[in-house]
Amino acid sequence: MLSDKLLDALNEQMKNEFFSAYLYMAIAGYFEAEDLPGIASWMRVQTLEEMTHGEKFFNFITEAGGRTDFRAFDAPKNLFDSPLEAFRFSLEHEKFVTASINKLMDLAKEEGNHAAQIFLQWFVTEQVEEEASFALIIRKLERIGNDGNGLLRLDEELSARTFVPPTAAK
Repeated sequence: MLSDKLLDALNEQMKNEFFSAYLYMAIAGYFEAEDLPGIASWMRVQTLEEMTHGEKFFNFITEAGGRTDFRAFDAPKNLFDSPLEAFRFSLEHEKFVTASINKLMDLAKEEGNHAAQIFLQWFVTEQVEEEASFALIIRKLERIGNDGNGLLRLDEELSARTFVPPTAAK
């Protein structure tokens, strides 16, 4: 059973997850326009991950007897001055998501909702991975600087990423 407060917070996080997908698709569009199809592909995979995260919230809410509440969100940022700016912006967004997941976990603990805590633990761990992957790319872009060849090599490297849906245990 979900309290009204916890249900509202879960629906808000579902919105955040779907917004993340929308944001990363917009950023993929930026990279496509910059002729960096490998990085665009990496962002498309990120989009699919975020859609899956939103679906996980949808499923948890409905399985826990709650009602989903789809909420509007603002248009995402579409233009960036550089690939480095796009990834820094993305990392800041992931930090926002991490903070909102942590607040949600705190609420689930405060209410003693063990099922919600177990559900949210996956996201707590996932956010460590999310922030680390963006931070690594940022460090690579910082090393690359204005080296066009380095950027093209990173584009090729990031093109290898594929979408792997999370398992039931994950």
